[in-house]
Amino acid sequence: MDRSILHLDLDTFFVSVERLENRALIGKPVIVGGTSDRGVVASCSYEARQYGVHSAMPARLAKQLCPEAIFVKGDYDAYTRFSGMVTDILKESAPMVEKASIDEHYCDLTGMDKFIGCAKWATELRQRIIRETRLPISFGLSVNKTVSKVATGQAKPNGQLHILSGTEKPFLAPLSIKKIPMIGNKTYMQLRNMGISQVGTIQQMDVELMQRVLGENGVAIWRKANGIDNSPVVPYSERKSLSKEETFDKDTTDMNMLKKIIVRMVDALAYDLRSQQKLTSCITVKIRYSNFDTETKQARVAYTASDRALTEKALELFHKLYSRRMLIRLIGIKFSNLVHGSYQIDLFSDTIAQVNLSNALDGIRNRFGVKAVGKAIMT
Repeated sequence: MDRSILHLDLDTFFVSVERLENRALIGKPVIVGGTSDRGVVASCSYEARQYGVHSAMPARLAKQLCPEAIFVKGDYDAYTRFSGMVTDILKESAPMVEKASIDEHYCDLTGMDKFIGCAKWATELRQRIIRETRLPISFGLSVNKTVSKVATGQAKPNGQLHILSGTEKPFLAPLSIKKIPMIGNKTYMQLRNMGISQVGTIQQMDVELMQRVLGENGVAIWRKANGIDNSPVVPYSERKSLSKEETFDKDTTDMNMLKKIIVRMVDALAYDLRSQQKLTSCITVKIRYSNFDTETKQARVAYTASDRALTEKALELFHKLYSRRMLIRLIGIKFSNLVHGSYQIDLFSDTIAQVNLSNALDGIRNRFGVKAVGKAIMT
């Protein structure tokens, strides 16, 4: 039996939410993200994209490309709330749902053709989401996650596309190699230097050649280019968590030391999130005093794996929690409500320098081990 995998993606999600709150933004070039020159574009409307603006671009460059753009700082709480609305609708309707990020989901509809056509069911589901949330959303439907995700991109804005079983290769062949997930800028340039611009060229190549040039990554790209992807839809779960605790040899009230430990634990946990391709939307700080009384305080955050954003929230919770001025024997940090998703830099507040620093630190850890490098705080 062929699988039926549905991929749904909310169109220009942050911008769409902002337009619900302020209808004057409709039809205008809108940029959501850091409003200072050192900021980064988190999302932009299609009107802004026509000027060459794109996500992760420095705000200063975006202003130069599109002087008429309206900059909006962004509302984490609103984005998380609307994302949760869409997730709830999908969990109520679909047999298996994976939340890939704050604005995209996968659903495994395999077997539903016995009762109702998957394309018809997906169409009705999309209409329900639009009706209940007033947000534009696109979907792609095919036999696997890769083809469905590419199909969603081709269906945008606010459209849908069903790739019938057996037509995956012809559908992918004329597309730019940029459309294939996991082809980043570096790999793209390597392939372009080989004279490869369309997916169809990769389809005609020997997999051994791709492996010689790009290693195992080349094999994975060749498989995706040929519409081959057996990865499962991983059920969405809010129960999984990551945590770290440290019990001190001697109880302490040394604030500088405690803050350093919090920074170190959050830094390590955020790296674990990114390594496991997960995002968190809840952070908890735990304190155990010398008399063994234990107190915790938690806060919801927009889905993220940004060590900067999570560190700021952890320190904020610690200051709210620590009120007794007693000696502390244990401190702990927990990230919960985890979902599968690629690391999403906190584009609302991170600067280009911070983004580059985070990437550099992860590269060092990947090569030399988790303990090879860490962040500190100013005393």
